[in-house]
Amino acid sequence: MSKSASDWPDWVTPTSATWISSGRTCASPCRRNSLLSRGAAGGPRCVPPRHPGPQPESHKYRSTFLTVKIVRQPKKIALIGAPTSAAALRAGHERAPAALRAAGLVERLQAVGYEVADVGDCAPQLYQPDDEHPRARNLPAILAALNELKPRVEHAVKSGALPLILGGDCIIALATIAGVRRYYHKVSLVWMDRDADLNVPATTPSGCVDGMAVSHIIGRGAPELVRFWTEPPLVREPDVALFGVDRLDAPEVELLAHSPLRRHMAADVQHQGPAVAAEAALERIHALSHEFVLHLDVDVISAEDFRATNYAASGGLRLEEVRQALDVFARQKNLAAVEMTVYNPELDADGSAARLLVDLLVSSLAGRLTAFASAESTPAAAAPVEVPLASKVASPAAAIAPAASESQAADPLAAAAATTPSTETTSANEASVSSAKAGRDSPPGPAGETSESVSSESQAEPESSGS
Repeated sequence: MSKSASDWPDWVTPTSATWISSGRTCASPCRRNSLLSRGAAGGPRCVPPRHPGPQPESHKYRSTFLTVKIVRQPKKIALIGAPTSAAALRAGHERAPAALRAAGLVERLQAVGYEVADVGDCAPQLYQPDDEHPRARNLPAILAALNELKPRVEHAVKSGALPLILGGDCIIALATIAGVRRYYHKVSLVWMDRDADLNVPATTPSGCVDGMAVSHIIGRGAPELVRFWTEPPLVREPDVALFGVDRLDAPEVELLAHSPLRRHMAADVQHQGPAVAAEAALERIHALSHEFVLHLDVDVISAEDFRATNYAASGGLRLEEVRQALDVFARQKNLAAVEMTVYNPELDADGSAARLLVDLLVSSLAGRLTAFASAESTPAAAAPVEVPLASKVASPAAAIAPAASESQAADPLAAAAATTPSTETTSANEASVSSAKAGRDSPPGPAGETSESVSSESQAEPESSGS
């Protein structure tokens, strides 16, 4: 099921907001985003949108910013399906969006008070062995999935609804974050996953791009995916929280010993308590002061409670622990998008796992409604955010490269690694995690067992997501 933007409900189709040019502002009545210009008498007037045809390079990449009002709609959700298994090691993930809908996700969300716009699915992108590219399989199909999903997320964000993306593979996070960054300059990431997903083509034992998702988000890995956002990284390392990690490869352990990535190992989360650990994660990545994306890979749930995933294993976080952490993340006002990935309906013959996931999502999002109702007796004024006319707008290098002293101060493991660079300096929790041979980078067994340059260029000009 696929729908174009013109098929979306009226409240999901964004209208024009207030634009600024040369220090003068006015409210544009145009349906499409339009720039302001001085009229003959010196007053502001609306200029019809320019023709969407090819533009000179000098025009396309002007370093101009527009001010946009995005009014959050706390009771509205834009549901988007991303049925892809191209980044995995077997088919099945592409069936997840349909299975979750069939389990009553839309009806359950409506029952707790949400207005849900189900805008359908992107085109499916299926797993293929792709033995010709053993280090990074199925890149063309992955890029096709990302390029179709990104404008849908942009559209949902601009409407003020909360985008809820049903995957699919973990790699869809690149499109989700890029869609949010279309309107928010600084975005953090909470990555709830059993795996750190920090492999790169040079270190992967399998070529599974799902196991490299975070690497591409922070600017490492296959050039085609790193440059999906034209000014990598999509998210700075200090603004990424790895939450519930329980499996690491040796190269990932070495990287984490010297990286400002914020990690909250499963054992640490259980020791602190899931809610306390979730609050700490949000504080460390500054998600209390700016927008963040929540990624939920369902293999973060222990196999004792959930097995309908290619990478199920014992240990890790129990279902109730995941629920408690999700409740904290979901009630934050700066939550900009939620995505759920790696559920495989082929391993869920009776649909019980789908119903469990629906219950998990709905209970946390219902808590979000309650939190908003108690915190907002009157609607707050929408804060304007800056949007570049094109992705070629330069950002200061200092905003991308975090200061080493700051990261070390916030992360004791990184500070220890700075004085003792050996991989043996990693924490006891990280040293004791299970081998990645039990994780997603290992070729899967039978069903149920566990064991160059393409760029999106952020091509949508500001007018494109409103047309």
